[in-house]
Amino acid sequence: MDPRTALMIERRMLLGGAAAGLLIPGAVRAAKPAPLAGFTHGIATGEPGPTSMLFWTRFQGVPGQSVPLKLEISTDPRMARIAKRADLVAEAARDHTARVTVTGLQPGQTYYYRFMGPQKARSAIGRTKTLPEGNVAAFRLGVFSCSNLPFGWFNGYGHAVAADDIDLFVHLGDYIYEYPRGTYPSAAQTVAGRHIEPAGEIIRREDYWQRYQSYRADPDLQAMHARFPAIAIWDDHELANDAWTGGAENHQAATEGAWSDRLRAAKAAYFDWMPMSDAPFARYDLGRLATLFRLETRVTGRDEQLDLEKAIKAGPSTMAAINRFRDEQWLAGNRQMLGLNQEKWLFDEMAAASRRGVRWQVLAQQVVMGKLKMPPGAAALAGPNPSAQVAAAIGAGTLAAKAGLPMNFDAWDGYPAARARLLATAQRTGADLLVLAGDSHNAWANDLQNDGRPAGVEFAGHSISSPGFETYLRAPPSEVARALTEANPTLRWADTAGRGYMQVTLTPVEAVCEWRFTAPVATRSAKLASVVRGRTTAGQRRLRMG
Repeated sequence: MDPRTALMIERRMLLGGAAAGLLIPGAVRAAKPAPLAGFTHGIATGEPGPTSMLFWTRFQGVPGQSVPLKLEISTDPRMARIAKRADLVAEAARDHTARVTVTGLQPGQTYYYRFMGPQKARSAIGRTKTLPEGNVAAFRLGVFSCSNLPFGWFNGYGHAVAADDIDLFVHLGDYIYEYPRGTYPSAAQTVAGRHIEPAGEIIRREDYWQRYQSYRADPDLQAMHARFPAIAIWDDHELANDAWTGGAENHQAATEGAWSDRLRAAKAAYFDWMPMSDAPFARYDLGRLATLFRLETRVTGRDEQLDLEKAIKAGPSTMAAINRFRDEQWLAGNRQMLGLNQEKWLFDEMAAASRRGVRWQVLAQQVVMGKLKMPPGAAALAGPNPSAQVAAAIGAGTLAAKAGLPMNFDAWDGYPAARARLLATAQRTGADLLVLAGDSHNAWANDLQNDGRPAGVEFAGHSISSPGFETYLRAPPSEVARALTEANPTLRWADTAGRGYMQVTLTPVEAVCEWRFTAPVATRSAKLASVVRGRTTAGQRRLRMG
């Protein structure tokens, strides 16, 4: 078949109907509510391997009743020749979602698929691709995080679908947010047409189901899942804000029940709705080019975040309290981010990957690993009359910086011993370490060092729609970025105002990140506003921008 004809057929058949317009750069169509029956929330694939793939959909029939479905897989975008078939069930107990893992596929192969339901119901046609084996010339990741639906449109997803230049969709967390309507964002900040269900904060499994239903009705997110296989892991907002093993900032046991019950409900709903296995951490091999490790930094083994404000209140004087906090709590060698079991698994796998001669070792994980402290004169960045909350945060951060303490104790900065163990392992094994991070809503390029020696680089991504520092700091973003980079020697570049996603291209020679900044999310658009590039050469473990 002529390549141009094949491309036209693929784009026409892939999503079908109104969603097909999402494949055209700049195309904008009004969101439509999901139907009440049938294939209500699109299709997806995930957990890719060289010979296997997990396939997902949702089919709503009679409420409360499970429905048998069939899956067809083909190498032909027309679905004229079926290569694989599988049976699966849309389970009422899993919010009518269905999944099946298919094996016996070919490495590095593009496949097309659809689901069949009762009474000749058919889903749209999706596309996916297995992971490659052997020598791989290039592999491209799309890296996403922090998609808060009421704050705006998911323009990053829309652009990624239109650009169609990634092999894999990596989501680093905050895929949904748990807050009630009118809280982050406020009612006044909520973008028209971007309302969520249920109205209240989500606590029970059924609540989380409804929130996923709201998010997965978004046409750009549906198109994303239908076009690329996903590797995903939760951060805190799929559970509750600032979660850790034993609780969360946004969980009050007295009124919301036991944390263990809420955590169990949130995890179950995530596994129901996301095209991923139930394993909290996993390894994915991209031939000999790279090994990608999907980590869980939230609740598998994370110790509770440190509380500097509490330490300061304990006195006797502010700086004495801060210094004691630093020496007795922050520097404690036994504090965990990953937990003993996950940490041992990761370190063993990193060593094994180095022995196999893998070029890049990529950590797909949630929170920023680079060092970041408050710059001197930060109060001026907030502008006149900042809110009491912003003023207090800047004041505490400025005092902390004088003692060598970081801005954010919820990131790896709050767990320096755990970070040092990980980076020392990368150094010891000779790994070309590449860390991917989300969570912060802002974009960062970090050199990672341990004991003053290079250990790897970090590409940390900006959010799809959640607001960043521009919400709290009135100074021009260029001034904010300059102050941060001047105060933090290993921070090579930052953007604190843009929304979007990262496209990361791996080759045997270098790893290149494009921070892609989308049009403002108050309006739906697949256009880009700007692009910034950073890269590292194999064996160098240092970043250069441009």
